[in-house]
Amino acid sequence: MQLNRVDLNLLVVLDAIYTEGGITKAARKLHLTQPAISHALSRLREMFGDPLFERQGQAMIPTPLARGIIEPVRRSLRNLEITLNEVARFDPATSQVKFTIAVRDVLEATLLPALMERVAKEAPHIEIAAVRADRRELESELAMGTLDAAIDVLLLPLSEHIHHAPIGVDPLVVVARKGHPTVRPGLTLETYLKQDHILASSRRAGPGMEDMELGRHGHQRRIRLRCQHYFAACSVVSRTDLILTMPETYARIASQQFGNQILPFPLVMPTLDAHLYWHANVEAEPANKWLRERVMEVFKP
Repeated sequence: MQLNRVDLNLLVVLDAIYTEGGITKAARKLHLTQPAISHALSRLREMFGDPLFERQGQAMIPTPLARGIIEPVRRSLRNLEITLNEVARFDPATSQVKFTIAVRDVLEATLLPALMERVAKEAPHIEIAAVRADRRELESELAMGTLDAAIDVLLLPLSEHIHHAPIGVDPLVVVARKGHPTVRPGLTLETYLKQDHILASSRRAGPGMEDMELGRHGHQRRIRLRCQHYFAACSVVSRTDLILTMPETYARIASQQFGNQILPFPLVMPTLDAHLYWHANVEAEPANKWLRERVMEVFKP
């Protein structure tokens, strides 16, 4: 039996008939008419392929199948009721909720330490899962609830059902090892273009945003290494003369471990605006609203 073909209201009727012992009393309990209860019972019988109740005098006697399923049905209805009530009155101090946030690895290092510090203080029973999501599937995942929120650059086009708000701006910087023979404070575009570069990208091929901007000005840099993660790239930088262009916030976090020097990118670049995304159907949901507020606090300047 497929769950998406089951009307949960029918299970409520099943429980009422079982508890009250008849259609009339069940109708009174649920504030429905007797014909409505009788119709629901007919649908239940069809769904289960069993009479479920047999009349003996004035009473409706449950069949063996009805007796076998009633307790699991009651537990399921009760658990659903508890869950819905929990969502409605969300209390971060006591609620047990798991939030799933789609976030790129460059923002993950910025978000998670500060977010979990807040969660530990305010919501000790809440779980956070930071995951990677396909941008093409972002809207459908937010709509289905497999994602509670997402953090990414400004994505277009977006339907009216996806809400978003800017949460931060991160300029690009150049990372080079300390003691680099030619890269030092006051880095010029000419010196930058003479270097061997690392491009960190989750894509297998194609230019980075800095390459597109350089190309707009008629320049091209030499990529010696393409890798997936900025952390690995920073490690390579610390042990070679290759240089890396990356967002400033993550560069400063990584620099604490690798001790690389961080220099301004020698070309005016459009800023990297991070946005927080959520679906319209959770706009007023207390739990999701609490999550969005905590995320926005992390990125406040």
